[in-house]
Amino acid sequence: MTTTQTSVVHELGVLAHRFAHPAGAPCVCEPPQLLADRSDGTVVRSGAVVAKAHAADADREALAARIALAAAPELTGILLPPLTGPGCLEPDGAFRSPEPCDRPGDAALSGDPRGPRPAGPSAAPGARPVTLWPLGTPVDPADPGAAPWAEAAGLLARLHRTKPPLPLPPMRGPAKAARAVARMCAARPGDPVVLPVLAGWRALPAWARGEAPPPARRDRFLCHGDLHLGQLVRHPAPDGPWLLIDVDDAGAGDPAWDLARPAAWYAAGLLAPEDWSLFLNAYRSAGGPAVPAADDPWPVLDVPARALTVQTAAVALAKCATEQREPDAHEQLMLASCARIATLPPDLAPGTAS
Repeated sequence: MTTTQTSVVHELGVLAHRFAHPAGAPCVCEPPQLLADRSDGTVVRSGAVVAKAHAADADREALAARIALAAAPELTGILLPPLTGPGCLEPDGAFRSPEPCDRPGDAALSGDPRGPRPAGPSAAPGARPVTLWPLGTPVDPADPGAAPWAEAAGLLARLHRTKPPLPLPPMRGPAKAARAVARMCAARPGDPVVLPVLAGWRALPAWARGEAPPPARRDRFLCHGDLHLGQLVRHPAPDGPWLLIDVDDAGAGDPAWDLARPAAWYAAGLLAPEDWSLFLNAYRSAGGPAVPAADDPWPVLDVPARALTVQTAAVALAKCATEQREPDAHEQLMLASCARIATLPPDLAPGTAS
């Protein structure tokens, strides 16, 4: 870990710790715990509070809108709301050790109808905006049989049916896929192993590569933008209802994108058919607008599923290059799926490939 990263982790720990503990209250919790440390998100927990430093190159205005979305009453019971409190996140972008909240977990808007806003360019070491969140209980990766596929689908359906309560930027799913492909190319210049991935990428329409708006009438739905099981927590911890977290990619766009990662996993053989059916049927039962209520869903899911297949394969190749290792079994499946779809005609859905 670099000196800059260490500084960010330390400052986040201090911030989360002070926010979680009223002045003068005895502290009986463990030291701050690092939950994640990536270029697009460093996350530190202290007690019941989680502090997150977002990507240094994050669009501050867009991120502010997304954080306000998570705090909006219309999204109660769907998105985990951010924490707020006097002095915690200054609207003018100043970053300083805040006064701790009297009520950790309070999601009041502190008089600002736009909700809590992330700190500005000088907010944190490395110029990374910071937000604060209540602690939730994540999905247990050691218990795949308990994966909340039906609950995730129900939350997505509710999210997609909700009219955006404020102006939002575009959903960042396609842009994130493009970033993954660029990362792969930078990590493996001239390596022929990337050619099937690039072929699959170039076969996608411009909107799925982040180069054009989504198709008409499918560009205004409220979308999460990066749905996977790591984006769900139970709140209040440990056994409250499931909620969606991480709104860094949320915005207006095609709701089929939010179903695309499970669809791609199913097509690649990573998601069991019964889990895919459970997810899809739960989404339909909840009135989700991304796919037809009864007809074949693949004509709608085809392009987003291909894009997520390419994105996953690209991330795998970049990670393997950085870590100087061969792809593991799951990564091999996604690479094989990506190579396969690169050879298919554009109108053949990945679920029909053999």
